[in-house]
Amino acid sequence: MTGFGAAAGQVGAARVSVELRTVNHRFFNPSLKLPAELSRWEGEVRETLRRAITRGHVTLIARIEREAAGDSAVDERRFAEALEVLRRLQRDHGLEEAVSISTVLRMPNVMTSERSAEIGGAVEELVELVRQAVAALTAMRESEGQRMGTVLAERIALVEQALERIAARAPERIVAERERLRAAVAELTGSTTMDEQRLAQEIALLADRLDVAEEIDRFRSHITAFRDTLQRGGAEPVGKRLAFLLQEMVREANTTGSKSRDVAMTHDVVAVKEELERIAEQVENLE
Repeated sequence: MTGFGAAAGQVGAARVSVELRTVNHRFFNPSLKLPAELSRWEGEVRETLRRAITRGHVTLIARIEREAAGDSAVDERRFAEALEVLRRLQRDHGLEEAVSISTVLRMPNVMTSERSAEIGGAVEELVELVRQAVAALTAMRESEGQRMGTVLAERIALVEQALERIAARAPERIVAERERLRAAVAELTGSTTMDEQRLAQEIALLADRLDVAEEIDRFRSHITAFRDTLQRGGAEPVGKRLAFLLQEMVREANTTGSKSRDVAMTHDVVAVKEELERIAEQVENLE
């Protein structure tokens, strides 16, 4: 689920801001961007996110808010190393242009922050900022979840309507199949008289093969469970349970479709499966 949260506060001697973003993803997929001064606590930050968020591509960016631009210094060791590399390249390639100080200073890691090693602080301070950002993110995701829940409830209602049409058509379809079988036997025998007992047996076998009452009962049960899960309060994630119930509904729809042998029923079965597919696309991103 998508969301955004931010927090800012002190970590040791520095003021740190934390931004947290999530986009839809089936699993927990974190991406952390921490400045060098805070990178030693990456494991604790990652674990804090894992406990709070079970699904989504999660991006966390932490920044140290610098108070002044004049707090940089030259790392003389790295300066000397960079200068030696540039002079060697100059000799090896016959370059005549002199190596300037500005060129050396632009080399990676030559300029450092004097305050980098002075920030100090404790991991708990950074983790607390992450928790505050998670709280803001969660509030936004909960609001989106409520809207998504309304959409899912509307779609499952469409599934239920189609299912009830199937349930109403099922016994009519058995009568139609009985009459079709009777007419087929009469045409084959060329007579209006037939073995009624044998015909009754064949009709009973046919009705048993085409019976979808159990599938419809289980489907109704899954719909009830789906609605109950949507309406469940608390912070417990519901996405995985909804996905499981959808899989069971698809199973019942497939079985019902294989038994339909009726244009109207087949049409409604297809409508059910299409709607379930739309619901599944939403549920994949629901925590």
